[in-house]
Amino acid sequence: MTLTAPTADTTPLPDTHPALLAERAQDKPKGERTRAQIMMAACNVLDRTPPQDVTIGAICKTAGIAHGTFYIYFPDRDALLADLLLGFVAHLQGRMLAAGHDTPQDRIHAATRAYAVMFEQNQGLMRCLVHHLDTFPEARAAFHRLNRDWLETVVGAMQRRLEQEGRAVTGDELWRRAYALGGMVDHYLSSLFLSREPGVVAVSASRDAVIETLSLIWERGLEP
Repeated sequence: MTLTAPTADTTPLPDTHPALLAERAQDKPKGERTRAQIMMAACNVLDRTPPQDVTIGAICKTAGIAHGTFYIYFPDRDALLADLLLGFVAHLQGRMLAAGHDTPQDRIHAATRAYAVMFEQNQGLMRCLVHHLDTFPEARAAFHRLNRDWLETVVGAMQRRLEQEGRAVTGDELWRRAYALGGMVDHYLSSLFLSREPGVVAVSASRDAVIETLSLIWERGLEP
């Protein structure tokens, strides 16, 4: 498998937030389907436009609705994006938790893969989370909680392992390493998918190789 740039095809991929929105809107009343349609259009616009440049007009054009219809569901653009980001953070966390639950013997690798895939397939939303959260305080708090929950998982697993092996590393030291490692992973994925730094892209053609590297960073970085 290879890591690929987004194409012009707007069909939601399995791990995209628009795919989840479409799935949840099925068989719902028309109003709920229209609301989901607007949120899906916003995802599409974010994939090609920086958040600060997103306009209600662009969202309405992509959704195929009139401006007046937009205001039936959202008071303004920022309210839409805040709602969208809160839902996406929950989606992202759910994917990571499910991956770890399905592969308990290698939870770090499984959750890292889930995070990287979600990052790749939801680049506009991830750009908001990683680089533009000051505008959306509730989404920022939710994303910080997601990071904290993930770090608690990896730090807790390492502490239990060290205790079983009769080794000790202070909790503060493990937490410092975990926060630093999380920042490194976000920076790598941002360089690959968002800024498309040529050097990173050149060595990241294989998804499996990227996942192995990021998982190795977590495992080696937490070792005493």
